Amino acid sequence: MILEIALGIVSVLLFVSLYYNYKFATQILVMVKSIEECLDILDEKYGSISKILDVPLFYDSPQIRQVVEDIKKSRDSILEVANKIAKIEDENLDES
Repeated sequence: MILEIALGIVSVLLFVSLYYNYKFATQILVMVKSIEECLDILDEKYGSISKILDVPLFYDSPQIRQVVEDIKKSRDSILEVANKIAKIEDENLDES
């Protein structure tokens, strides 16, 4: 009798554990897919900003120079964010 109750409790706990394992696994897969899509977008934007910055500037206004400098900093920050996200993904893949 006690063995049957213990077996029933363990079975219920197993099913609860399986449910949450499945739920969290699907959430992780959705998150990984989202991160990969974001990295693709960041890569695309980095390329387009780099092309724009390759065009020589023919106007010496300090305001325009400041805007170009801000664009360069934005481009560098995009690369930094993408590298950090990719590094986190690589570390997670190495651990598993």
